[in-house]
Amino acid sequence: MKHLKVGALMTDRVVSVVPTTPFRDVAKLLAEHDISGAPVLDEDDRVVGVVSESDLLARRQPTARDLMTAPAVTVHAEETVADAARLMVRRGVERLPVVDEEERLVGIVTRRDLLCVFLRPDPEIRRRVQQDVLVEAMGLSADAVDVHALDGVVTLEGRVRTQSQARTLVGLAERVDGVVAVVDRLSFDRPPARLGSPAHDIIW
Repeated sequence: MKHLKVGALMTDRVVSVVPTTPFRDVAKLLAEHDISGAPVLDEDDRVVGVVSESDLLARRQPTARDLMTAPAVTVHAEETVADAARLMVRRGVERLPVVDEEERLVGIVTRRDLLCVFLRPDPEIRRRVQQDVLVEAMGLSADAVDVHALDGVVTLEGRVRTQSQARTLVGLAERVDGVVAVVDRLSFDRPPARLGSPAHDIIW
């Protein structure tokens, strides 16, 4: 399945500071650029921490080195938007510096950037579920089941072969970029096989 990557949403012009940046200069930068935080970079442009408005209010230390939260929570440009969103929620951060293979800063992505994914038009969401999930992932035809999308909520309705196939279909649809929730109205032809059923009995 194709997933939107962080690199497609990140801002590559990043306001950053160095460890020796004074408190007042950090505060001035955040105010001038109307941002709530900035990465702190070493001499090789590697992210060593992040300084935020809350850090400024809580610590009131002389330089960025003393103010910053470290180590920084970062993400790579090739990671999916969904993974980045989960990382933000798990770590309780508002922004993620985006780094390359050598941990050097290449951009930044915010919660607001990631929310853009959920503004994907419903016809596009429907098409992605049909193509990426039904056709490419499951080897079915695009009209194997009815797919409806409204405000990001996808409804799957129709009949598939097994319960496990229905569960897989729902699970994959939930992972499509832009999908808020999936309504499962699928039915299936036969229940999953159980150990000890006649089909699995061993005759000695």
